[in-house]
Amino acid sequence: MNAAFLNLLRSLVRKGNLTVIFASGEQVVFGDGTGKPATIRLVDAEAEKAIVRDPGLKFGEMYMDGRVAIEEGDIFDVLSIVKSNRPENAANIVNTAAALWHVLRQQVKSRLPVNRNRRNVAHHYDLDGKLFNLFLDEDWQYSCAYFHPPGISLDEAQRAKKRHIAAKLLLEPGQKVLEVGSGWGGMAMYLAESSGVEVTGITLSEEQLKVSRERAERRGLSDRVRFELQDYRTMQGRQFDRIVSVGMFEHVGIGNYGVFFRKMKELLKPDGVMLLHSIGQVYKPWATNPWIEKYIFPGGYIPALSEVLPPVESTRLLVKDIEILPMHYAWTLRAWRERFVARREEVLRLYDERFFRMWEFYLAASETAFLYDKHFIFQLQLSPSLETVPVSRDYIEAKERELLEFEKTRSRLELVAV
Repeated sequence: MNAAFLNLLRSLVRKGNLTVIFASGEQVVFGDGTGKPATIRLVDAEAEKAIVRDPGLKFGEMYMDGRVAIEEGDIFDVLSIVKSNRPENAANIVNTAAALWHVLRQQVKSRLPVNRNRRNVAHHYDLDGKLFNLFLDEDWQYSCAYFHPPGISLDEAQRAKKRHIAAKLLLEPGQKVLEVGSGWGGMAMYLAESSGVEVTGITLSEEQLKVSRERAERRGLSDRVRFELQDYRTMQGRQFDRIVSVGMFEHVGIGNYGVFFRKMKELLKPDGVMLLHSIGQVYKPWATNPWIEKYIFPGGYIPALSEVLPPVESTRLLVKDIEILPMHYAWTLRAWRERFVARREEVLRLYDERFFRMWEFYLAASETAFLYDKHFIFQLQLSPSLETVPVSRDYIEAKERELLEFEKTRSRLELVAV
């Protein structure tokens, strides 16, 4: 039994019910016996040593490689036990040095004048579209849903998210809208159909671009919804009545917030409105979890609001509204994870066991971040104008009711057409 690994677990797991079977075959129970039990088995002694040196990176890697096996429960249960305790209790000289190295590396890399945006986006979003079809909603919304009212389905919650954002944009027919980070085109098409606007969606993913254009053409929207392979930083000579960005800001990078908001102000008309939807944290994190940064979102960073608002203020854009959605992404991720795991055999036909375990770990770890690390979604409404946005928030609910009626009418027409 690795003594350093044993001490790390004893320091970490004070509550919960975690059984660890070491590579030597010895078995130890950690925690106070409360909650759902989970059991892991370490396949080899080198895996134990790796986790002791750098738990933030190596635990996920060992799980991906099958060198950490789950004997009882699942990886979400294990990560929940870890996160529900205080991971900092397990800090020692060795793993603290590894954590500081990851922070330094990410801080430096984020400020280098090298544009890795397209490569970073391709790493995640240019995967086979069949993969995303296994676990996303019918519209392929790969961002936090809005479970209002509570208990609705994932499909309903994603429609509610689009409805909520459209209401905050204060759209009028004929307006020109820019979507920064347009995904597979669902938001752009919803705005065009529901509000009579013209939308330009930009992405750095060639796979998403192809799918978006095909979807818009099938729905007869090619004249009102256009998608471009375009970096927001190089857009020139255009201005828009509205700008929306959902789930893209996490990829901007720590060192680029000033550039981002200056460009948004340049692209926004003087009486325009922007809605930014992003994940946030309650404290300044300094770096992304090293496993997530390496395998899932290279270059990604989830900020505290204290890191976002100063660059907004420097542009003289007015903050018109900030809404915090604290639990909606945990519920979204749970729905994705359950769908993903249920279709394991289909994932394996697309990729392999290691890929499946990597994505299972990613979805479970992300869910625990919202449950235990208090991550949240913030929606930031900005405008250069004092008058464009109403002085009370009543307009949001009123507009949502209108949009819901539009959705119901469209659904009835589609049923009649069938």
